[in-house]
Amino acid sequence: MRNLLIVLSGPSGVGKGTIVGELLKSGKYFLSVSCTTRTPRDGEREGVHYFFLTKERFEKLIKEGGLLEYSNHFENYYGTPKAFVESKLKEGDVILEIEVDGALQVKRAHPEALLIMIVPPSEEELKRRLEKRGLEKNGNAEERVKRMRYELSKKEMYDYVVVNDDLQRAVDEVKQIIKKEKGD
Repeated sequence: MRNLLIVLSGPSGVGKGTIVGELLKSGKYFLSVSCTTRTPRDGEREGVHYFFLTKERFEKLIKEGGLLEYSNHFENYYGTPKAFVESKLKEGDVILEIEVDGALQVKRAHPEALLIMIVPPSEEELKRRLEKRGLEKNGNAEERVKRMRYELSKKEMYDYVVVNDDLQRAVDEVKQIIKKEKGD
């Protein structure tokens, strides 16, 4: 039985982090730790939340091909370190919770990667969830809607699409997809 590189993506507020948290409770998966050039926030720990790198070190990793995927947001780099993921894949299944563009970079580098997009039951429901989380107070609602539409436009490029209309049902569906792909 082969170990899987499982990539979960979806718009902000869709519940992918909660789904990943539920999967991790089983103890069957490793969660990939991303690297970034931004400074740590209160409570964030090196190697747990992120690997915090200098811009120079990050750019060296890019040149050396040491990242599965990377992007630049708000003048900071974010990426998935290849060596970390490949070492964990030798031990078991690895989950990456990353944005759509990064997921597609991973799929190009690792065609066997399993891409699962988590989607909301509707645009209106996602907007309601974001409002409930207080993420719309910053006046960036329009930007988030544009980003959501962009991300959802890429769902045909994913192996599976799971609608998160009920958390437990969505978690169970993701578990079944993984089980099927592993040949269990």
